[in-house]
Amino acid sequence: MKTIKINLATGLKPKPADESKLGFGRIFTDYMFLMNYDEGQGWHSPRIVPFGPVALSPAAMCLHYGQEVFEGLKAYRTPENKILLFRPEKNMERLNLSNRRLCIPEIDEEFALEALKTLVDLERDWVPYTEGTSLYLRPFIFAVDPFIGVRPASQLIFCIICSPVGSYYPEGLNPVKIYVEQNYVRAVKGGFGFTKTAGNYAASLKAQEEAHTQNFTQVLWLDGIERKYIEEVGTMNVFFYVGDEIITPSLEGSILGGITRLSTIELLKSWGYKVSERKISIDEIVKAYDENNLKESFGTGTAAVISPIGTLKWGDKILTVNDNKIGPLSQKLYDTLTDIQWGKAEDKFNWTVEVN
Repeated sequence: MKTIKINLATGLKPKPADESKLGFGRIFTDYMFLMNYDEGQGWHSPRIVPFGPVALSPAAMCLHYGQEVFEGLKAYRTPENKILLFRPEKNMERLNLSNRRLCIPEIDEEFALEALKTLVDLERDWVPYTEGTSLYLRPFIFAVDPFIGVRPASQLIFCIICSPVGSYYPEGLNPVKIYVEQNYVRAVKGGFGFTKTAGNYAASLKAQEEAHTQNFTQVLWLDGIERKYIEEVGTMNVFFYVGDEIITPSLEGSILGGITRLSTIELLKSWGYKVSERKISIDEIVKAYDENNLKESFGTGTAAVISPIGTLKWGDKILTVNDNKIGPLSQKLYDTLTDIQWGKAEDKFNWTVEVN
């Protein structure tokens, strides 16, 4: 296994004084991990260096052709001051899934996880102490060849940065308002929808802007062909509790296979719930709502964990779910997942990895 060189900073930044005001993705720690790829040499020169700008040519291919992938996960501080990661091997697996689709050389998943743990260990004082906070970790890979031409890159950089964070949504665990998009398309089968790449999020911005003008927090995307089957929320997978069935859209190539989604499905099944991964149309949800059969709806993702959906806007119709309150199932999922992540409950699934 490669040796990670550590270049210590001459001075460290002050830590946030008020962890209730962290926000999300605005504050960054003292260090970052870097590793280079050159064709013929492979991935090389792994190192941890002080956080700072990365020098790029104006002709760097990532700036012109979008060859970039990323991941997102968190480090949590337990009551005993241990630092835990939640299913980080799944993030590295998914990073390579994205790499393959975008013609980016695959990383050694075991080494990448070791690099991540080494960085978090160095930055462990940055992992917040306040309940509901964590250290967000962003591994990403981007093409840096100074070349104006469309082809897979032969020079890339793998980087990991860290950011202490609070709640992703301003509502926190209160139900969010979701706007069902009818005019724009984010992804189609055969495209990039199942990967974590910058272009997917750039494609979502216009609809997100429209949702915000109508005072909605996020966008719920429909399929790009028939415009009727539910896919995902902009930053979350989505679940609907209808009758005795909990339904989430199946992974068919146009939505992200979320790690919190997977964990939620596994938890629900372990509790004896009927969970279906299948196509579900917006009309089916509206019908369930009209028949008073839609019990709860919620999103799942690393950033928010569980985010209850209180309002859905479909055309001129407003669906108020569970009286715009968090439902008992959403609350139980949130409590169970976060208790495991923060080391407050027994991890029966062996999902957490300690950094030491």
